[in-house]
Amino acid sequence: MNLLPTEPPTCIRDASTLCYQVYDMTHNNWLAGSAGWLVTKPLRIILILVIAFFVRYLTRRLINRVTTIPRGGKLPTLLRPLRERAPEMLGQAVIERRRQRATTIGSVLRSMSTFLIYGLAFILVLGELGINLAPIIASAGIVGVALGFGAQNLVRDFLSGIFMMIEDQYGVGDVVDFGEATGTVEAVGLRITTLRDIKGTVWYMRNGEVLRVGNSSQGFAVAVVDVPLSYSADVERASKLMTEAATQGVKGDALSGSVLGPPDMLGVESVTPEGIQLRMTVKVRPGKQWAVQRALRALLLATLEEEGFDPPLGRFMSAPNAEK
Repeated sequence: MNLLPTEPPTCIRDASTLCYQVYDMTHNNWLAGSAGWLVTKPLRIILILVIAFFVRYLTRRLINRVTTIPRGGKLPTLLRPLRERAPEMLGQAVIERRRQRATTIGSVLRSMSTFLIYGLAFILVLGELGINLAPIIASAGIVGVALGFGAQNLVRDFLSGIFMMIEDQYGVGDVVDFGEATGTVEAVGLRITTLRDIKGTVWYMRNGEVLRVGNSSQGFAVAVVDVPLSYSADVERASKLMTEAATQGVKGDALSGSVLGPPDMLGVESVTPEGIQLRMTVKVRPGKQWAVQRALRALLLATLEEEGFDPPLGRFMSAPNAEK
C-alpha cells in the first residue's frame, strides 16, 4: 500500500510559498506538503530558543552590572533607590554588608528572569508544535499548589528573606536580638541568617521564623550607666560630680568619636536593700554603647571613690575585718 500522497498538495498553487519551492526542486508531493514541518517549524523553534538565550544573556549582564559594587564600596546601582540603614562602622564591614545584600537580590532577579524567559520560550515552542497547552497549564497549576503546601515553610523563609533584604532590616556587622539568640550578624541569606553571640556560638536563624528583631546598630544608640551608692551618700552632690566627670570624659580622645551628645543624669533609678542606684545616659553612635558604658562606669566609680563616697555595703563588708 502506498501511503505517500499521489496528488500534488494545494499549497503549490502559490509560487511565494516554501511548499511551491520544494515541489519545484524535488517534484515530491510528500516533501512539498511537509515543508512546513520539516523546515519552517524547526527554524521557528530554533529562532525562539536563540532569542530566549540572547535575552537571558543580556538580562543577566544587566543585573550583574547593577548589582556589582564599584570601587570605594559605594552603593550598587540596584540598591540606590532602596533605603540603606547601614551603621557607621568599619569600612570593610559596610562593603561586606552591601556586597551580600546586592548579591542576594541579584541572585533572586537572575533566577526570576531565567524562569520567566525560558518559561515563555517553552510555551511558544509547544505552540509551534501544535500541542494543546490548556491541560499542561492546568496540571502545572495543580502541581504548583501541591508543592506550595508541601514547601510552605521554605517559601515563607524565602519571601521573608527577600523583604528583609529590600527593607534592609539588618545586615552584616549589626548587633541584633532575635529573642532566642542575640549576637553580631555574620551572614545574611534568603533562607537563613547567621549570627555569633558574645560567647562565640554561631546561630542559624530561619528568616521565616523571625517574628521580631531588635537592631542595636541603626541610627544611634544609648549608653546606660548605672552607678551604685550607699544609703548615707549625698545623692545631689554625687549626681553633680558624676555629671561633671562624664562631661569631661566624653570630650577625651577615647570617647569623643563615639559620643553624639552630652551626658544626661536621670537621677535615682532604683532603691534596693543593698543601696541606691543612679542612672546616666549618653547618646552614642550605633554599636558603641557597650564600650562607652564600660569606660564611663569606670570613670564615675573612680571619681566617687576619690571624693570619699562609699560603695553599697561598704560598712558591712569592712566590719568583720575591723573585729579582727
